[in-house]
Amino acid sequence: MPNHPAGVLAPKGFKSGATYCGLKTYGAGKLDLGLLVSSVPCAAAGVYTQSLVRAAPVLLDSEITGQGTAQAVIFNAGIANACTGEQGYYDAQEMQQLAGEKLGIPANYVLVTSTGVIGHMLPMEKIRSGVEAITLGEGEAAGTQASFCIMTTDTRPKRAVARFTWDGKVCFIGGMCKGAGMIHPNMATMLCYLTTDVAATPAFLQAVLSELAQETFNMITVDGDTSTNDSVLLLANGLSGTPVLGDGASPEKEQVFKEALREVMTYLAKEIARDGEGATKLMEVWVRGAASVKEARLAVRTVAGSMLTKSAVYGGDPNWGRILAAAGRSGANFDPTRTDIYIGDVPLMLAGTPQPFEKSQAQAALTGPEVYITVDLHAGEGEAVGWGCDLTQEYVVINSEYET
Repeated sequence: MPNHPAGVLAPKGFKSGATYCGLKTYGAGKLDLGLLVSSVPCAAAGVYTQSLVRAAPVLLDSEITGQGTAQAVIFNAGIANACTGEQGYYDAQEMQQLAGEKLGIPANYVLVTSTGVIGHMLPMEKIRSGVEAITLGEGEAAGTQASFCIMTTDTRPKRAVARFTWDGKVCFIGGMCKGAGMIHPNMATMLCYLTTDVAATPAFLQAVLSELAQETFNMITVDGDTSTNDSVLLLANGLSGTPVLGDGASPEKEQVFKEALREVMTYLAKEIARDGEGATKLMEVWVRGAASVKEARLAVRTVAGSMLTKSAVYGGDPNWGRILAAAGRSGANFDPTRTDIYIGDVPLMLAGTPQPFEKSQAQAALTGPEVYITVDLHAGEGEAVGWGCDLTQEYVVINSEYET
């Protein structure tokens, strides 16, 4: 269920609340501090930025998900708590403690996420007051509030729900994420929260989340920059009463869960690329016939991230040479004289030979809200898909004024 307003609150037993405490510049209806909590402890998993520069919440959360149990998340937007030294880590720990006291759960069951400007200290007095002001709720209204709270330069909330039935029991996976700029993940995306009422072991969740992140959030790019705060968190509370995935559940049930989670994560990943800062078009890039899946993914990410390709897509210019040049520097091994390139269903190059085409037809394939690029390397069986967006003047405006 794409863009379902309940988002992370669709699964049984989850509540959330949000408030404005002054971390973002003031605006009517703005929110910048929130809580997400399960009524019972959850199996937990996470994937995080691989950047050497890691925000304090990332350091803290990786310890918690490494232990496999969590029950809540406290999140803020406006200040990233990144590059803030020892005090930043202490502040993240205090956010844990504040949330634990508010919710009546152990502090080490609380995950922390932050997004916003790097290098600024959190105003903890505002956060202390903000936590006290949060009121928890259920359903679509509270879910919508949470998805708006985490936004920074996003133009709209991003949330999704998957519903499936096991042995007569209805189960849900809910998700919400934020991200529009500084998107070129090496594990995840800006921030993503996933919840489910299915029962699972932490080891099962971690394995599935890590695998699916590779083909979803790791396959998007907006600007080639990897964030210091990238985090994807998955909480499973088991309240649907299903057999435990990873410990007694059948392989068929494990596959059903995995496909439902893939559906949610793929939708959210595409929404981040679609909502790239200043973007007007979503780019979907397929690479087929690569020597391996790994090489296909290298080529997809390079083509989707090419500034020249992104600019051509914005201008509706079918300059396929930029696509081939990007693939050539991607690290994928192939013979250019065997390569095919399509924009939409228009062949621009076949077997390394430029094809005659009506420019107006190719331009038409570049004018809609979604643009499809296919590169067939004819070097093997590897295949991958990824997503990016066009590059516009508005991207420069947004990022030249980010702190001002």
